[in-house]
Amino acid sequence: MPYVEEYTDAVVVGAGHAGCEAALACARLGLETVIFTVSVDSIALMPCNPNIGGSSKGHLVRELDALGGEMGKVIDRTFIQSKMLNVSKGPAVHSLRAQADKAEYSRAMRMVLEETERLQIVQAEVTDILVENGQVTGVRLYSGAVYHAKVVILCTGTYLKARCIYGDVSMHTGPNGLQAANYLTDSLKNLGIEMYRFKTGTPARIDGRTVDYSKMEEQFGDKRVVPFSFTTDPETVQIEQASCWLTYTNEKTHDIIRSNLDRSPLYSGVIEGTGPRYCPSIEDKVVRFSDKNRHQVFIEPEGRYTSEMYVGGMSSSLPEDVQHAMYHSVPGLEHAKIVRNAYAIEYDCINPQQLYPTLEFKKIKGLFSGGQFNGSSGYEEAACQGLVAGINASMEVLGREQIVIDRSQGYIGVLIDDLVTKENHEPYRMMTSRSEYRLLLRQDNADQRLTPLGYEVGLISEERYQKLIYKKEQIQKEKERLEKTVVGANASVQHFLESHGSMKLKTAASLAEILRRPEIKYEYLSEIDQDRPNLPLEVTEQVEIDIKYDGYIKRQLKQVEQFQKLEQRRIPEDLNYEEIGSLRLEAVQKLKLCKPISIGQASRISGVSPADISVLLIYLEQKKGQGHTI
Repeated sequence: MPYVEEYTDAVVVGAGHAGCEAALACARLGLETVIFTVSVDSIALMPCNPNIGGSSKGHLVRELDALGGEMGKVIDRTFIQSKMLNVSKGPAVHSLRAQADKAEYSRAMRMVLEETERLQIVQAEVTDILVENGQVTGVRLYSGAVYHAKVVILCTGTYLKARCIYGDVSMHTGPNGLQAANYLTDSLKNLGIEMYRFKTGTPARIDGRTVDYSKMEEQFGDKRVVPFSFTTDPETVQIEQASCWLTYTNEKTHDIIRSNLDRSPLYSGVIEGTGPRYCPSIEDKVVRFSDKNRHQVFIEPEGRYTSEMYVGGMSSSLPEDVQHAMYHSVPGLEHAKIVRNAYAIEYDCINPQQLYPTLEFKKIKGLFSGGQFNGSSGYEEAACQGLVAGINASMEVLGREQIVIDRSQGYIGVLIDDLVTKENHEPYRMMTSRSEYRLLLRQDNADQRLTPLGYEVGLISEERYQKLIYKKEQIQKEKERLEKTVVGANASVQHFLESHGSMKLKTAASLAEILRRPEIKYEYLSEIDQDRPNLPLEVTEQVEIDIKYDGYIKRQLKQVEQFQKLEQRRIPEDLNYEEIGSLRLEAVQKLKLCKPISIGQASRISGVSPADISVLLIYLEQKKGQGHTI
């Protein structure tokens, strides 16, 4: 029977947040690219929380933007509320979070895809990955059509053999009732790819017209909004913002949940997949944190042109009648009408240890993957992986060296390294505590860290790169000026210090020394700094952080130096660990499975001890001494 046969450079399977970034990277780097989705209307869909960013996730979006990704630009155009989180703490944990207009975000990202040259959108289900002699050659669709490709990127999200569940209701659909992808899993298993079964969940959506907001605390956005993208003019994001609302569960809520746990598929064994530890359902919270008599509930608008509200903090898979009773027990929701029931979703994903840090499969050349398919959770984690997979798939086709972002360069590096190196038996979520170098990996300096790499790859324009160079020059020049500008212990300076709650000077001091005092801000210095230049906020912010945290930053840079030595110590891909006599059996097994690319990566594998690393280093040195290329 005849079937359609097409030829292209790159195929991307899935058009969620990972798929969009992967496809855009490929097309922008010159590859003829086809992106497949089970529904064109679900491109860049937000099936769960209607926001981008948040603690540590804001860092990821900033890094994605610095590399040339799209998510930050699109959320800057479609947000309805924006907030900088953790501002009472140090700059390392400041994180931007924006409430999205879900429909507008999806439409805006789809338009970007449609306007991108060399990028074709196709609504179809991919059922088979085609491989010959360990090299991917394309994909087959449910219709029988074949798309031959040099590289394939899997970004299937939560759609593989997806099942949505609440109470006794079980539907074999993807999120929001969309079509599941039921065939690709078998193809992957036939290729020897190890699969996991994970689950995640989402709360109910309610009609905002039936909510009593007078019983809730109103949550406002920042007075001065900071954009996500380094390319967005800050003045364009100073908009009238929507409000969110805060309420709490109570003992009545918890009693309803506890008395119906036997009806929860999460506890009855109906749900087999492993859920995210750091984003538990409300029934999980009530069981695990039984000492707490209330939990936060955020009522968040889904968009400007809908009355639908998201009930943040109350995801559930309890039966429909229990959901109604549970939600109605929360202050302000007594008469709330449910638009969409809460549900859990199970889906197939891979064991990400089968991937190199480039996100290419170790067993199949030219096959890459990104997003929740890699065992992670979250839109931001997905988008970052999609971008890296798209870049590296393009590098493979173009015959250029693939990139690896290491743990000292960005949260993206931490994310990918954790996924491909460590054993993850639940959906992985990024947190600032996962980074050893978080004072260096701040969201405010993401452009300085990663834009040069984006420029080298080809996703950052010459104009944007030159702007970054100029910004860095301004920062350095101002830091040097503050170090050299000395003020005496005269009456005006003493009055200035006293007015800001700071100790008086005993002798003359530089402006940099004064700025290092915790209570003194850069903006205050204008009172005693006669020659200060007129600099943009993004420059003065960096100057203040660099000077205030100079000692800590230098200490972390020394740690990074040691880290880099181990990262740069490469391990040959074909190294036979079984011939290294002094390695413990567990270490041999783990090293063979993970195939680390460096000593640094090997040292982070669970089951590989510092003694094993010493043995490995000695063995590599001996081999090098014998004339082997190591």
